[in-house]
Amino acid sequence: MVNRGLYVGRFQPFHLGHLYAIKEVLTKVEELVIVIGSAQYSHNLKNPFTAGERLAMTRHALQEAHADLNKVWIVPVPDVHLHMLWVSAVEGYTPKFSKLYSNDPLTRRLFIEAGYAVENIELFERQTYSSTFVREKMLKNENWTALVPKNVANFINKIDGVNRLKDLARTDKI
Repeated sequence: MVNRGLYVGRFQPFHLGHLYAIKEVLTKVEELVIVIGSAQYSHNLKNPFTAGERLAMTRHALQEAHADLNKVWIVPVPDVHLHMLWVSAVEGYTPKFSKLYSNDPLTRRLFIEAGYAVENIELFERQTYSSTFVREKMLKNENWTALVPKNVANFINKIDGVNRLKDLARTDKI
């Protein structure tokens, strides 16, 4: 079997911390499956972007970073809302993998209990590079583009993502 890892994120939006983590994991595996989690959610403050938009952002960021896209699978996976079934759902949506790369305690625990090897990812300036922080900056008209790859900023601007988020803020809470 190919040495294939798994990395899960919501990517709401994809930022430089995600890129750092993915580049780090790609040095350890032959292939990487990037799961776009909570794929069914969009158009709310926590999840403003669709799965397709997040997939495009991820691909644009990896292209900009000159990552070998032949080593990457990007797969949207919806939430199951039953922890005991979530790993099975991920397995059903993705090619086979042997190791999970994650720092999220629940994700790590579920995959360990399912028999997978799990490894931490070195976090890159976590206080700065978080999707919540990026969305907050968008809402406050502060410089958010420095926190995401250039191609991601261009994509978000092209789809009018900041105004979408501001419209959503009128009816929702972050």
